[in-house]
Amino acid sequence: MPIEPARLEILSALARKVLWLSSWTIHHANHIRPHSDGLKVGGHQASSASLATIMSALYFSVLRPEDRVAVKPHASPVFHAIQYLFGRQSRDKLENFRGFKGAQSYPSRTKDTDDVDFSTGSVGLGVAQTLFSSLVQDYVKAHGWMKDRPEGRMIALVGDAEMDEGNIFEALLEGWKHGLRNTWWVVDYNRQSLDAVVREGLWEKFETMFRNFGWDVVIVKYGTLMQAAFAEPGGEALMRWIDACPNAMYAALCFQGGAAFRKHLRDEIGDQGAVSQLIDKRSDAELIELMSNLGGHDMASMVEAFESIDHDRPVCFIAYTIKGIGLPFQGHKDNHAGLMTVAQMEKWRAAQNIRPGREWEKFEGLSQEPAALDAFLADVPFNRDSHRRLNAPVIEVPERLSFNPTAQMSTQQGFGLVLNEIARGETELASRIVTASPDVTVSTNLGAWVNRRGLFARAEKADLFRSEKIPSTFNWDFSPKGQHIELGIAEMNLFILMSALGLSHHINGERLLPIATLYDPFIERGLDALNYACYQDARFMVVATPSGITLAPEGGAHQSIATPLIGIAQDGLASFEPAFVDELAVIMGWAFRHMQREVGQGGSVYLRLSTRTIEQPQRMMTQDLQTAIAEGAYWIRKPGPNCDLVIAYSGAVAPEAIEAVGLIGENRRDVGLLAITSADRLHAGWTAARNLRRDRRGLPHLSHIEKVLAPLPRDCGIVTVIDGHPAALGWLGSVRGHRLEALGVEHFGQTGTIDELYRHHGIDANAIIDAAEGLTAGAPVRHRKMAV
Repeated sequence: MPIEPARLEILSALARKVLWLSSWTIHHANHIRPHSDGLKVGGHQASSASLATIMSALYFSVLRPEDRVAVKPHASPVFHAIQYLFGRQSRDKLENFRGFKGAQSYPSRTKDTDDVDFSTGSVGLGVAQTLFSSLVQDYVKAHGWMKDRPEGRMIALVGDAEMDEGNIFEALLEGWKHGLRNTWWVVDYNRQSLDAVVREGLWEKFETMFRNFGWDVVIVKYGTLMQAAFAEPGGEALMRWIDACPNAMYAALCFQGGAAFRKHLRDEIGDQGAVSQLIDKRSDAELIELMSNLGGHDMASMVEAFESIDHDRPVCFIAYTIKGIGLPFQGHKDNHAGLMTVAQMEKWRAAQNIRPGREWEKFEGLSQEPAALDAFLADVPFNRDSHRRLNAPVIEVPERLSFNPTAQMSTQQGFGLVLNEIARGETELASRIVTASPDVTVSTNLGAWVNRRGLFARAEKADLFRSEKIPSTFNWDFSPKGQHIELGIAEMNLFILMSALGLSHHINGERLLPIATLYDPFIERGLDALNYACYQDARFMVVATPSGITLAPEGGAHQSIATPLIGIAQDGLASFEPAFVDELAVIMGWAFRHMQREVGQGGSVYLRLSTRTIEQPQRMMTQDLQTAIAEGAYWIRKPGPNCDLVIAYSGAVAPEAIEAVGLIGENRRDVGLLAITSADRLHAGWTAARNLRRDRRGLPHLSHIEKVLAPLPRDCGIVTVIDGHPAALGWLGSVRGHRLEALGVEHFGQTGTIDELYRHHGIDANAIIDAAEGLTAGAPVRHRKMAV
């Protein structure tokens, strides 16, 4: 349905204002308040221009409060300009664009103060997040938690070059499997990447691919000026020429202007009377206006395309645009780094009727009355509900999580037992847990949970093996009430889904407690998405198992070395590596609470578990012990007053550390044995304490690890051991200046038994003893472990 002229006039005026404000923001950052690092942000200027009309059409006309948008990273200035017109962004933050605590270079949920739905920046991830957020909305609705809230559309603004990212294709496949709905992807088809012009005919590949995955495809290629010209005599020939013109040539002509277009049209179409007349009756300025009037820059075309959708099927809009439209470097292949000079900006300012000193005034340069524009903005559908970032009550977590212990267990087995006990009860905690795994549900010990809680799908689907009476350990039915989401083998999808599930309390107003299980080494395959999820402050639990070289016969790439360092380094993620299942139960309870804490206090949690079955301690779990486990370390054997040696271990190597201490203790007195449950928590606490002491000018504040190591004499030696990179624990000697020998694993790929590999990598009991002898004086240790 055609858009009303009065509404079209206002929308077009606002789009021009958005383009000015976004360009001025970048100009201000580079020429008026330049950064000391000398870096320019010209790429934003060209990319922002191509999306000004599309985003204005969405925010000023189409979006509803329940809709969520992932903004193309380089369109950040356009987004901030729109929020500025809405009154949700401040002038001082725009003036401080890309500065400390200013508007962010890429939209950020956690760093920006305006209304950012999804952080973007690591290209492709924000796009895929909208797909998984739609699936999460379906999950929440199917469980009866949407109440009276309407379903929202999850919308991504995508660069055509951004479509090269592999995680987008992985997500498309997963969306098809799960019956994706309520998702729009708007491809900014400017046919330019950062360095070049994209290949010919890419839009056909996009169209075929999306249709194959069940999406509708809407191509918005021609603006209203073009469509009117095509209706003139000779217009069909003009349209054929436009359709046949190579991407690089069209871009070059857009940069060169109307005269260049005129020459090529005459040379390539020839003198055909009607066509020549169509061209000749337009000045050079009018001709470039016509030839650059692609659909993505035409407000009427974009609004009509968006408003034509009256269903919940996923839709891909391919909107033709020109990168840098309206700016001096429009269409130039080098325009990603393009930035208007002061003289160019002054000329453009005059053309936009912007008076000097009034660059930031909301409606400067527009002919409409400010009061009428303010009233229009207040009444757009998107602005009719100011409470878009929702929240949800905290789910109660028992003081202790129970499990059925056995004398010998692995932490992976223990994880399954703890989760199975939760699944038995009809508690709010049990109902809010949702698990997911990339096709390794059984081998990561989620089987019992899924047996009790079922798999999620919007439609019922019975387990065929059970209906055919074929015996199976796992009886899995799909239903809308299921609590496990089964994924294909793509770790990027797993972590983007965790990001979507872990933001449900803000997006859907309903809290979920997501748990992801995967093989520990394959964290690295999804690391970009994991980092992205943490950057958004999504809340979830990652259970990674089996870990290290301890899985032994598997060998090869299934061994992990660097993951303890990832756990320490990853912001927003608290990592643990327990050795015993009673530790794990304490940590999981702490994790469920930590996942629900306020912004700046909580976060996500990573558990690095093992398949190694070891003897479990028989002990009372006191409150002090629980606290120490959650803080990251506790004494299994407290050091005596004359201690000259401490063995500190983490995770599956506990038996070797315990055995080494027993053998060393025959001729070394007062040896201490320290269990490290979280090197990450210890290190974070230590650095936080140092910062507090610095900020408070030396006032006493000791971290947990400083208190733990305080009784040790200065000349005491520490041997650390972990089935992972030795640097994960190697920093402990710096806490109080102790000599330290760090044992760990720096190479992977060799198969063998656990004893063989521990001996080969120097993390067995004898290696611990050797390190201890090198740190302490006295007679050699008399007894060693016998090689098997």
